[in-house]
Amino acid sequence: MLRPACQNDIPRILELLIQVDMVHHEGRPDLFKGPATKYNAEELKAILDDSKTPVFVYEDAEGKVLGHAFCMEKQVVGDSVLTDVKTLYIDDICVDEAARGKGVGSALYRYVKDYAKEKGFYNITLNTWTCNPAACAFYEAMGLKPQKICMEEIL
Repeated sequence: MLRPACQNDIPRILELLIQVDMVHHEGRPDLFKGPATKYNAEELKAILDDSKTPVFVYEDAEGKVLGHAFCMEKQVVGDSVLTDVKTLYIDDICVDEAARGKGVGSALYRYVKDYAKEKGFYNITLNTWTCNPAACAFYEAMGLKPQKICMEEIL
C-alpha cells in the first residue's frame, strides 16, 4: 500500500534513513558520516506536518514500511532568467535493502509522479550521487534525464 507518511512511521523512517546514509557513506566516506540520519525525530515531525514537504511510504501487507519518498515543493518566482515553474523535488527516496528489486521503488516513484501530476507540478527533480550507480540506473529506468551536473575537484 502506498500512502502519505504519518507520525507513527517515524521510527521506521529513521531506520531507512540510516540505510540511505550508509549507501552514501560506503561510496563517499570523505563526505558522508556513517551511520547517521539526515533528520532526527523532531525534524521528521515538522516535515510530516508541513503540506509543502509531503512524504510517502510503501507499506507491505503486514504493515511494515518498506520504503519512503521525501518531497519538497519548489518554485522560483520572478527570477530574471528562470521561468516560474512549480517543481516537486524528491529530497530522499529509499527502499529497504531487503526489499530492493521487488518493485517497491518503482511503485513509490509512480505514486510521487501521480501526485505531482494531480497537483499541477511542471516537473520532478532530484539529485543522485555518482557513487550510487544503482540509484542512477533506477532513475533513468523511471524516465528521468540529467538536468544539470555538479562537478568537483578534490584538493
